[in-house]
Amino acid sequence: MYLRLTGKGNKDAIIPRPEPVLRALLAAAGDRTTGPVVLTKRGKAQNRRSADGRCKILVKRAGLPAGTHPHPMRHAAITAALDAGAPLRDVQIFARHSAPRITTRYDRGRQNQDRHAAHLVSAYIAEGSMPAS
Repeated sequence: MYLRLTGKGNKDAIIPRPEPVLRALLAAAGDRTTGPVVLTKRGKAQNRRSADGRCKILVKRAGLPAGTHPHPMRHAAITAALDAGAPLRDVQIFARHSAPRITTRYDRGRQNQDRHAAHLVSAYIAEGSMPAS
C-alpha cells in the first residue's frame, strides 16, 4: 500500500506504508476524501504544535522519559534503518531527504567504534591484508 503526499516544492511523493500505519491513517480520515488526514480534537488541521502536544501524550502513555521529542525519534528511526542494513538511498527516500548527506547526518550510529574504518586500516597494516568481513 502506498500513500501519496505532497512534499517540498509541491512535488508528489509516493511512499510505501506498513499495513498498520495505513489502517490508522484511513481510520483517522474516516469518510473524508479531501483535506488533512489528521485533525485536532476541534476538527482543525494538525500543525507542528498540535503534533508535538499529541506526541507528548503518547510518550507519557508509552512510559518513555519525559522530554522525548519527535525529532530524536526520527533520528532513531533513521539510525535503526541503516543499522538493519537498509541501503542509504532507501533510507533517504524513507526520511524524505533531498540528499544522502542529510540522511547521514541523522545517523546516530556513525560514532559506533566497532564499524569505524580505523579498525580496517590498523588490521591491514598489522596483518598486511584486509580482515575478513
